[in-house]
Amino acid sequence: MIIIMKDGASKQEITAVEEKLTQFGFQTHPIYGETKTVIGAIGDKRQISMNEVLLMSGVENIVPIMRPYKLASKELKQERSTVDVGHGVIVGGDKLAVFAGPCAIESEEQFIKVAKLVKESGANILRGGAFKPRTSPYAFGGLEEEGLRIMRKAGDMLGMPICTEVMDTRDALLVAKYADVIQIGARNMQNFKLLREVGRVGKPVLLKRGLASTIEEWLMAAEYIMSEGDSDVILCERGIRTYETSTRNTFDVSAIPVTQELTHLPIIGDPSHASGTYKYVPALAKAAVAAGADGLMIEVHDCPECASSDGPQSLKPEKFDMLMKELKGIASAVGKEL
Repeated sequence: MIIIMKDGASKQEITAVEEKLTQFGFQTHPIYGETKTVIGAIGDKRQISMNEVLLMSGVENIVPIMRPYKLASKELKQERSTVDVGHGVIVGGDKLAVFAGPCAIESEEQFIKVAKLVKESGANILRGGAFKPRTSPYAFGGLEEEGLRIMRKAGDMLGMPICTEVMDTRDALLVAKYADVIQIGARNMQNFKLLREVGRVGKPVLLKRGLASTIEEWLMAAEYIMSEGDSDVILCERGIRTYETSTRNTFDVSAIPVTQELTHLPIIGDPSHASGTYKYVPALAKAAVAAGADGLMIEVHDCPECASSDGPQSLKPEKFDMLMKELKGIASAVGKEL
């Protein structure tokens, strides 16, 4: 439920309401506006008298949240959220966030080379895999902590935040030690123990949509993270599995405006994993921006034909540079900067 406080309610009145709710087992999530504060309260409303809360000093009204995802719902917060990922980069708002880099970190020389090139083209967040979930147990699984060290070095050198995936609850604190943004991949979207663990470490989280997940299931996964106290969640549409085989996945462009209607969380598009081939990445990236996405995640490799992971869907640096130039006009047309 949402407790709407009166205009100009004092800090003491807000605290008193939170304390009352906490006393009855509710989690409270205050959202402070310029003149009005609302308190999101998550718990069993049968445990408390609504009239008791309604009659407290400073309380204006109580409104139930009908969506099953309470904290992620626009019913709780109408304004679009933004996520500060460090180094002055904000995901959400007027400026597009562009996560770029190779699928997997293969060596320090390779990653720093690509990192410099994507920054020159306008990317503002480095992406790369240190832990790689692979379909085959014999495929390259990443450099693990050595890969994290390489990413951190590149990020510090270039003044860019870094985003990388965590696959196991046992590695959550290790990844959080190095990363500015922790990614939950599509295969782990409903790994609820991992979602809870990541929600406790206090870093921004990029949550990819599962291979065959509905939007509601995706937002419920975000709710797991947020219920542990982490409100800095970024959604990522990366294509879903359908009967179509001409692309790796089917990029659900409609998920961008639909999700923005349902949640205040920012959402980005991943055309690389959606298409599975570099040829379609530019078109899908443009479609995502035109649909209102807050950013993009694009795989870039200096030598895709020799990449250890996902070479066929990676853009060469010169192709990425061209795409970034082409995106400026589309971004401007929908009120975004690049």
